[in-house]
Amino acid sequence: QVTVAESGGGLVQPGGSLRLSCGTDGHIFSRYTMSWHRRPPGKERELVAQITPGGGATKYADSVKGRFTISRDDAKNMVFLQMDNLNGDDTAVYYCHALDGLVGFNWWGQGTQVTVSS
Repeated sequence: QVTVAESGGGLVQPGGSLRLSCGTDGHIFSRYTMSWHRRPPGKERELVAQITPGGGATKYADSVKGRFTISRDDAKNMVFLQMDNLNGDDTAVYYCHALDGLVGFNWWGQGTQVTVSS
């Protein structure tokens, strides 16, 4: 079992920025595909951003392209989501997800609330 824990959520004004962090206790973090997902109020959970092992490739939801940046630090078992130019549609609970594609296991964090409001 791998523990995944997010931090960095909060209340921010429109146009502002937040940086989410996610840490795991997995011993082979560098092998995990890491991703951020979010669940807006009353909606389904959706993929926001994903980064492959080694950070060689990233992908983003169309709604966040050019505003959000996903990155990872394998030495610290951490993945980050830099969110800039936030708007009300970004209000959601944000979840971190770890996938070990080699064995097919995956783990979710508990989520962190991001609220964009003036």
